Amino acid sequence: MRAVELAEMRGVRRAGATGSRAAPTSETGSTMQDTFDVTTIIFLALAVFVIWRLRSVLGQKTGREQPPLDPFTRREPPEATRATAPADNVVRLPTGGAERPVAAAPAADRWAGLAEPQSPVAQGLDEMARIEPEFDARGFVEGAKAAYEMIVTAFAQGDRKTLKNLLSKDVYEGFDRAIAEREKRGEKVETTFVSIDRAEIVGVEVRNRVAQVTVRFLSKLITATRNSEGAVLDGSAEAVVDVTDVWTFARTLGTRDPNWQLVATEAGQ
Repeated sequence: MRAVELAEMRGVRRAGATGSRAAPTSETGSTMQDTFDVTTIIFLALAVFVIWRLRSVLGQKTGREQPPLDPFTRREPPEATRATAPADNVVRLPTGGAERPVAAAPAADRWAGLAEPQSPVAQGLDEMARIEPEFDARGFVEGAKAAYEMIVTAFAQGDRKTLKNLLSKDVYEGFDRAIAEREKRGEKVETTFVSIDRAEIVGVEVRNRVAQVTVRFLSKLITATRNSEGAVLDGSAEAVVDVTDVWTFARTLGTRDPNWQLVATEAGQ
């Protein structure tokens, strides 16, 4: 009995030993299969991510894509532009056999209200406009009126800084002497503008691109000169007087400096 039992026990042990050696082979295959499946899943996930990014960056075809732009193809403007654009905006290049259009001559009445046609003043203005086509004679007159009031007021107040910017050197020196003498005597001038009734161009001269335009001003002022004690020495603090001045302004045409300077003054009749 013991031998049989020992034999059976040895058989069991042998069988158990054999089974224990076969088990690792089964487990190793299972582990390799699991590793393969995980790696495949990772690569598939990466591939899906890359494809999704490409589609998001490059877009998808929708059937409405525009063809590539050809820079040499003539393109018509949009319908709205063609409908509203005036025909005069079309630029026509001159052809070999066609005559170029001649610039229209200045209208005879271009200086209407400023000078009589063919008068010396009109001819002088024509010469100024030839050198400086953008010259605005009416704008000049308005500017001369503003300068006249500013200069008269600055002279009365003894404002040398303002005068120096508006007067030529010679005229400024004359104004400065008059102000200095007045200050030496302790006198003050009070001037109030009532109106500038008229400003007309009475002379135009152009030499070497330097234009001199003479303007006659008819104005109404209230002016009085007081001594150091405040008593009126000349003029009236209440009476309105008519004043006529003839001033000449000068400027070099065709330059970037738009400012005119007063170069001569005289009392008009």
